[in-house]
Amino acid sequence: MAAGALSRAGRVSEGSTVSDHEEIEHQQQRSVRLALVPVEWRGVKINLLDPPGHADFAGELRAALHAADAAVFVVSATDLPGDTGSPEQTSPTLALWRECAAAGLPRAIAVTHMDAARADFDEVLTACRQAFGEGHPDSVQPVDLPVRTDGQVRGTVELLSGETHGAAAPLPPTEPAREQLVEAIAGEDDELMERYLGGETLDGAALARGLHGALGQDTLHPVLPVTEDGTGAVDLLDLIVTAFPPPTERPLPEPLAARPQGTGPDSPLVAQVIQNTGDQYVGRLSLVRVLAGTLLPDLGVQVAGAEARVAGLTSPFGKLQRAVPHAPAGDLACVGKLTAQVGDTLCDPAAPLTLPRWELPEPLLPVAVRARSRSDEDKLAQSLARLTAEDPTVRAEQNPDTHQLVLWCTGEAHAGVVLHRLAEQYGVQLDQVDYQVALRQTFAGPATGHGRLVKQSGGHGQYAICDLQVEPLPAGGGFEFVDRVVGGAVPRHYVPSVEKGVRAQLANGVGNGYPLVDLRVTLLDGKAHSVDSSDAAFQTAAALALKDAAGQASLRLLEPVAEVGVLVPDEYLGAVFNDLSGRRGRVLGTEAAGPGRSLLRAEVPELELSRYAVELRALTHGTGSFTRAPLRYEPMPPALAAKVPAPEPG
Repeated sequence: MAAGALSRAGRVSEGSTVSDHEEIEHQQQRSVRLALVPVEWRGVKINLLDPPGHADFAGELRAALHAADAAVFVVSATDLPGDTGSPEQTSPTLALWRECAAAGLPRAIAVTHMDAARADFDEVLTACRQAFGEGHPDSVQPVDLPVRTDGQVRGTVELLSGETHGAAAPLPPTEPAREQLVEAIAGEDDELMERYLGGETLDGAALARGLHGALGQDTLHPVLPVTEDGTGAVDLLDLIVTAFPPPTERPLPEPLAARPQGTGPDSPLVAQVIQNTGDQYVGRLSLVRVLAGTLLPDLGVQVAGAEARVAGLTSPFGKLQRAVPHAPAGDLACVGKLTAQVGDTLCDPAAPLTLPRWELPEPLLPVAVRARSRSDEDKLAQSLARLTAEDPTVRAEQNPDTHQLVLWCTGEAHAGVVLHRLAEQYGVQLDQVDYQVALRQTFAGPATGHGRLVKQSGGHGQYAICDLQVEPLPAGGGFEFVDRVVGGAVPRHYVPSVEKGVRAQLANGVGNGYPLVDLRVTLLDGKAHSVDSSDAAFQTAAALALKDAAGQASLRLLEPVAEVGVLVPDEYLGAVFNDLSGRRGRVLGTEAAGPGRSLLRAEVPELELSRYAVELRALTHGTGSFTRAPLRYEPMPPALAAKVPAPEPG
């Protein structure tokens, strides 16, 4: 749709792709990064932001919402939203609509594929009112109607002005639709409503002002038909220029709104980093939204408390970068070689100001990976640092318990893109391995152990003997060490060595190698040698004593349990409840979380959550989301514990 609109605007040739700037986008036939396409139309610059539609890339959408002043939803006439369409396709669209509503963005709807044989504009309009009306179907109103000739859409007619575009056929009846539109516009403006009820015919200028005001108040959502050959694109661009609120009319972030210097072109600079990308020729490029002042090349700025300089200023167009002389308030531009994170504020050093960051989706799908070769391992740390700077929705973690490198992603599609970028963009080949949950062990009951290290091989030998008692503590009790040696059987300066040896063995585990927790270890007795005893000898003897105690006791495997909050539409609540119960979850309760949505709280073993980000999305057709937080460790059922393999060595 963007390419068609640009073609009609004379900006690109028909069929050009302006957003697929990564190889993986061509392979997957979908966008994975936010793309910016600047367009000049009727003397006005329009920055078209094209975010990915897939739920895995919601971080790109959040960035677009933060940078945009309005949104155009693209609805296909062959795949209707709402109850008449497939949940897999429509539910994510509804979720995005509500997210835009929460952000206060004015919204319009472009109905594409109107040239399809079975396309029915009235049917699409009814479906849009049901899906997007949110209890106010009259808020969704057509501003253009399609004009058909021999069953094909050949043009459009504007309801307010009566003007036609590319239409040489008899026009459809427009009066009923126009009357509904005028009533909807007048209903949002007291003056217009008074004139309308008084029988006055509202002129085009008054209606245009009313449409502009209703869009700015987010109380009216225009609908326009568009075809694959670009019919209707001119109407859409006209609507954006004449009816959408300009940047100067959009609410400002609180710190900036309270600043006395204002936001004009001569005021102190305030801008925010929307996106970081890597370019093989110029390095990092930061897409920034200017909110106040004017961004200029070679300008000194402050970024995250550090001084920096704008190396160059460009405007993107697909893979191309075009130099621009400046970027005023409301504009977007790219800054090269800027050391900044997504959400960082650029400001005038003489008038420092920090804008709040927007909330990013939490990556909840763990992907365990291993470097394929030593060369890949050498490049891995630097590559991950660059990758996470470009994509803040991926989190790299070296798990201290399992020794695995885990890339936390938002979903399978996101994970595929992350691994592809590491391989193709940074030359790092990774192999995916099974993700391991960090398990623990504890003693089921008290036990005693004897550790004896006596070696003599010429010169100083090694001599240390320890007797330990091990007792389980309540869950979360941690570790306690008690010294009950009497008579100096273990010299005082070796007691810390015993504790050190015990702690080391607890971390390494016994038997299957999982760390031991929630134990009290008491040093009861021991022996030392005046010459052959040492710190190392008593550490080893303590470890042997702990192993001996473990051999005489029953060990219990512990698994981590997470506190989970699942936000779902009410129609999926029962399915989610049953699914969590099947995951050994304990549902604590539910509460209302807005119209038609509920928040379900539960405690679920981490072993059951490794792929929950993917499975919940499938279960709820993309509308469910969840949060997780570590809660505690609990004993694993014996039948499951018997099937758990030993952890891989670090």
